[in-house]
Amino acid sequence: MVNGREPKDLSCRTQANCPEDEIVISGISGRFPKSPTMLEFTKNLYAKADLLDEMDPQWKEPFPELPETLGITGGVRKFDSPFFGVHYKQANLMDPSMKFILECNYETIIDAGINPLTLRGSNTGVFIGSTFLDMDQIFYSYEFVGAGFAITGCNRAMMANRLSFSFDFQGPSMYVDTLTSGSLTAIDVAYSAIRNGQCEAAIVGGSNVILHPFVTAQLAQMGALSKDGVTRTFDEGISGTTNSEANCCIFLQKAKHAKRVYARLVHSKSSHSGYIEEGITTPSVKMQVKLLETFYREISLDPADVAYVETHCEGLLKYDAAEVAALDAVMCRARKTPLKVGCVKSNIGNTQPCGGICGIAKVIIGMENGAIPPNINFSRPHPELKALVEGRMQVVTEAEEFRGRNFAAVNSVSFAGGISHVLLESVAKEKLNNGLPADDLPRLISWAGRTEEGVHEMFKFMASHPLDAEFVGLVHETQTETVSNNIFRGFGVFQKDVDGGNAVVLEQSVQHFPGVKRPVVWLFSGMGSQWPQMGSSLMSIPIFRRSVERSHEVLLAKGVDLIGLLTSDDPETFDNILNSFVGIAAVQIAIVDVLRALQIQPDIIIGHSVGELGCAYADGCFTAEEMILSAYSRGKVSVETKKIFGSMAAVGLGYSSVRKMLPPDVEVACRNSSTSSTISGPAASVEAFVADLKNQGVFAKEVPCSNIAYHSRYIADMGPKLLELLTEVVREPKRRSAKWLSTSVPQPKWEDEENQLSSAQYHTNNLLNPVLFEDTFAMIPNNALTIEIAPHGLLQAIVKRSKAQAVHIPLTQRGNKNNTNFFLAALGKIYMNGIDFPIQNLYPAIEFPVSKGTPMISPHIRWDHSVDWYIPPYNFQHEFNSGRCYISVSPDDLEHNFILGYVIDGELIYPHMGFIFSVWETFSNIFGQHFLDKDVEFSEIRFQNEIFLTTEKEREFLILIHPGTGYFQVIFYYAGFTCFIRKNLL
Repeated sequence: MVNGREPKDLSCRTQANCPEDEIVISGISGRFPKSPTMLEFTKNLYAKADLLDEMDPQWKEPFPELPETLGITGGVRKFDSPFFGVHYKQANLMDPSMKFILECNYETIIDAGINPLTLRGSNTGVFIGSTFLDMDQIFYSYEFVGAGFAITGCNRAMMANRLSFSFDFQGPSMYVDTLTSGSLTAIDVAYSAIRNGQCEAAIVGGSNVILHPFVTAQLAQMGALSKDGVTRTFDEGISGTTNSEANCCIFLQKAKHAKRVYARLVHSKSSHSGYIEEGITTPSVKMQVKLLETFYREISLDPADVAYVETHCEGLLKYDAAEVAALDAVMCRARKTPLKVGCVKSNIGNTQPCGGICGIAKVIIGMENGAIPPNINFSRPHPELKALVEGRMQVVTEAEEFRGRNFAAVNSVSFAGGISHVLLESVAKEKLNNGLPADDLPRLISWAGRTEEGVHEMFKFMASHPLDAEFVGLVHETQTETVSNNIFRGFGVFQKDVDGGNAVVLEQSVQHFPGVKRPVVWLFSGMGSQWPQMGSSLMSIPIFRRSVERSHEVLLAKGVDLIGLLTSDDPETFDNILNSFVGIAAVQIAIVDVLRALQIQPDIIIGHSVGELGCAYADGCFTAEEMILSAYSRGKVSVETKKIFGSMAAVGLGYSSVRKMLPPDVEVACRNSSTSSTISGPAASVEAFVADLKNQGVFAKEVPCSNIAYHSRYIADMGPKLLELLTEVVREPKRRSAKWLSTSVPQPKWEDEENQLSSAQYHTNNLLNPVLFEDTFAMIPNNALTIEIAPHGLLQAIVKRSKAQAVHIPLTQRGNKNNTNFFLAALGKIYMNGIDFPIQNLYPAIEFPVSKGTPMISPHIRWDHSVDWYIPPYNFQHEFNSGRCYISVSPDDLEHNFILGYVIDGELIYPHMGFIFSVWETFSNIFGQHFLDKDVEFSEIRFQNEIFLTTEKEREFLILIHPGTGYFQVIFYYAGFTCFIRKNLL
């Protein structure tokens, strides 16, 4: 008892409290040799590719013992520092490992179907396994002055801590270094932290970046590397491995939170061999056997149930023989079929602390694709690997289907004695119908990224694969709120191919988003927006259809077949004005219901004429039933009340101009804009006036109105009847909010009590009074985003002229047989203009976690890598301390390809300013500063001759600086070039 309470039992880390608390891997991303993404890595593994590069010849010159190959991921100079808010001074003094891990972490979270913003402030842990940070060896061993940026950029703890800081993760954050077992040990620490309640989820990563040859040379001198650079794991020609880069992250979550499950993390365990008389680097079969026996006993699992083991074997016979012997003793004891084994090092070399998580990546690839990726560089087992020779183990040399239970283990053994073992289980459900949606509704995809090309990359992937509803669902989950630094936003509308072919692109667009949120205006237009079949296509949207069906049930009691009139292709359907009113209202109600389901909310609501009924519904003053019945009442009095044979017409003149020209019996019914009005009056008078205006070259056109002169004195008799009907419908009038800007009441009277309510009286006045749209619309901000809600974007011409700087988006289009596509594209345009919303609410809910084989998201994230960051040369310390610096120049090198433009008389010439810049950079480094922070003045410059280059050869020149006098020489070995420059600090 502690303070009267029972202590929490932490002894059973092997068992989850319930199935929902099982730990799963839900996201992954990585950079591997010649494989910048998991997608490329997958292709290369199944293609049995050797992913190593040739060793840099400049490294072999001082270190001839280096092998012929090196595993390089590339991109060490690339980092999207603005996205992570990293100052350029810090970015220049940050080890590339940290940069890779930051980007991989973001990709991993997105890959899990999680928006990173939803994890801010969460109890998420970070555990990064790594060993060598080459830049800290450079900067810590040299008197480098950088205002502390070297400490925050190269300190190993910052590998995890900066990630926690950048993403606001508030769980444990630690760097794990157990040499070559580092990343698998990090998984073990994370596993314990989640089991013990220290964190709810965890990012686990591994990193190895090679910036200089020293570590590789040390490994070669230890005899750990193959001279020809080939890793022949398990093979009779076993001779070592090669040093390689890799960076990889996985996301661990509890099953109840996971939207994707690559694998269940069944168990994890780590230990150490302890004292061994032969030395610390001697492997212990006994201790490896002990860990494995304890491991499987703790989870009550027969090791024979494990189908595959991804080993640590790295091509060193002493270590590999010990590992194989230990696995044989435990995993093959009662096995009826050979244990399948492999090692990803045969493809990518030894990625040191990242090796374990690279093995995890390979196993995940196998589980997702249903086949274990093959080993390469293997023909016959080495005679000392008895389990392989005698057939108890078998190396996977061709892609091979998982057999038996879906368990796979990953083993890691450090040459310093660390031992780690992880067991994974494939538990994902099988994908049905290849993931094709069960419905025919096109899928709207929104995507935000750092560059325009990056957004297009996602849509390109979508268009090159069959439409997968689960993949779409994961993408939707990641885009509910846009990360602010993703400054390009786009959308695509994709239709499934019924025969299972690639998705059909219906529309796509990408634009830069400056980050300014526009006020959202819901604009409800009125009469004139109706057209035959205006609801047919939109009925394919479930929310829209359910809304219409509810309105349909309300009107059935009135004898109105709402669905019939919305889907009828009879051109005379809307000759009956009542059909027009209820049809427009039903569509507006349904669209509002869709927008509400998408959590798109207005800042301002404006209605034109009968569109103010839509305002009442949008403002919460009307229920859907009250709105549809109010529209029915308006139509009923229009049909049943005796009135003149009237007409209405649209005129291309503003109110101030047209009112002076009107015949006495014609009125301005709608003040639309400074260049647009609608007139109303007796049909003959309106017709004559329209003809007169046309003769004067003024636009004028009669509009359908069922020969009713709305918003004029000629319909005054409708008022009492409409008031009576609306009083029955609107029994408890609600107060209008400040969002709703009236177009039927002059602004000076907005504060009058009777105009504060959405009452029967208010809407009766709306019918009788002129529409003051011009006056009210002028009040909205110039940068507004207007969304027109009606069967057709009737007011687009008016609003675009009135507010040219605003963005105006109609949701529907007259006569469009595929109005659903138009509607979805309109939603995409709303997203592009800064409005985030849960698109997934449009579609049937996805049952998470998604099925096995759902494509990864992480490979399709692109960064802004337009800037090359500073990476010091491997001989930085020695050369810069002595004032010497060798610089190699090749037009094929991206760093120097700018010189291709310096051609005189057909000769390629190295520009003088290139030398000046190199001198500036070298001199700044002597003083431990970045060149942008070191002001210099050049004088007494003398160039002896031009330096001619060729595209075939790499050239080298030497910079010699005398720190005391400020004189220096630049010697170009192929031309005898020398220049002397006097330099003084400003």
